[in-house]
Amino acid sequence: MDPLVSIIAVNYNTTEDTLEFIRSCEKLAYPNFEIIVVDNASSPPLPDVQGKNLKIIHSRTNAGFAGGNNIGVDAAKGKYIFFLNSDTLVPETLLRDVVSFLEETPDAGAVSPKILYADGKTIQFAGSGSISTYTGRGKRIGRYEPDEGQRDDVRTTQLVHGAAFIVPRAVIDRVGKMSEDFFLYYEEHDWAEQIKRAGYTLYYFGKSHVLHKESRSVGKQSPLKTYYMTRNRLLFLRRNASGFALALSMGFIIFVTVPVNVLRYLMKGKFALLSAYWKGFFWHVKNPSLASAAAHERYK
Repeated sequence: MDPLVSIIAVNYNTTEDTLEFIRSCEKLAYPNFEIIVVDNASSPPLPDVQGKNLKIIHSRTNAGFAGGNNIGVDAAKGKYIFFLNSDTLVPETLLRDVVSFLEETPDAGAVSPKILYADGKTIQFAGSGSISTYTGRGKRIGRYEPDEGQRDDVRTTQLVHGAAFIVPRAVIDRVGKMSEDFFLYYEEHDWAEQIKRAGYTLYYFGKSHVLHKESRSVGKQSPLKTYYMTRNRLLFLRRNASGFALALSMGFIIFVTVPVNVLRYLMKGKFALLSAYWKGFFWHVKNPSLASAAAHERYK
């Protein structure tokens, strides 16, 4: 019997994209799946549409990416949990091959398919190297390459992509859910590190793909995104680096990254982004102890 797959997506003020996402999921050529959409206190709220094996959950507050997905996990019944952004579109064949791979690969902790930009011709993600413990940045494989089948392989990866990745429920039961300290960005990377430390392997599965419209809910360059990318890059490092590596990374960020970014924002006259950048950086000055930091502190 085909194992149940729980597809989870979080909606925040992207109703049209989310409805299109639901319609694409309903066409999946796989006999056993459920769709769970968590509406993160959108305004107006996502309508309670009816659909095949569809459940819409309305959160009273915006719980962020991790929090919204965790609400979905609590409601999910599947052996496998497929996290998908609400601005993705899935082909009919998405689940069959990746589920077969998971059934045959007991060490798999998480799997990301190939991710294409919305044009369906350009690669956004085909695996990734590790995030540097010195700079807090990683490097995607294949990004901006024309998709000509060159990335249709299956291999290990150091990171999965937050727009599309599937995790066995048994892994979540052992490792725990995503940390809600991040609210937005870097939470899936932090989770990937936890999964690897638990002895699992991450895989890139190029035989399946999704289309990703990218940054529909927060904008490609916005104060909100700048704040959380800055704050959470440092938060990731503080949670996953230690000793000399952590000290070196803090020195690099303080003496190289910060001056470069401040100068860049000033020269371009992007003062709103500069303000958001400073707020993201100084969050760590205000929270020297992560244990006492406000886990759900929002950008204001």
